Amino acid sequence: MADQTKEHYITGWGTFAGVIMLLAGFLQAVAGLTAISKEEFYTFGQQQLLVLDVTTWGWVHLAVGILLLCAAWSLFSGHLFGRVIGITLATLSAAANMLFLPAYPIWSIIIIVIDVLIIHSLAIHGRRS
Repeated sequence: MADQTKEHYITGWGTFAGVIMLLAGFLQAVAGLTAISKEEFYTFGQQQLLVLDVTTWGWVHLAVGILLLCAAWSLFSGHLFGRVIGITLATLSAAANMLFLPAYPIWSIIIIVIDVLIIHSLAIHGRRS
C-alpha cells in the first residue's frame, strides 16, 4: 500500500509539472505576441534590452511558449523526452526572462518563479528512491 501512495505522489508531481508548463507556455506566448504586435507596450526609459530589440524578444518568447506547450503535451503522453525538454526549456525561459527584466520586471519575475516550479517538479517526477 505504501508503494501505491508513493507512486501516486510521483504521478501527481508530473501532472503538476505538465499543468504549470501549460501555464508558462501560455504566458510566454502572450508576452511574445504582445511584444510583436504592440512594441510600445514595453517601456524602458533610458535602458535597453541586451542585444535584441523588443520585436525580436517577442519572437523568442513566442517560440519558447510554443515549445513549452509541446513539451507539456509530451509529458502528458508519458514520454521521458517531455521531462528532459521541459527542464531545458524552463531553464532557457528563466534566462530569457532575466534578460527581459528591464522591459517588464513584475511579469518576468512571475515567469521565472513558474519556471523554477517547473524545474523542481520535473526533477522530482519519476525519481525512484
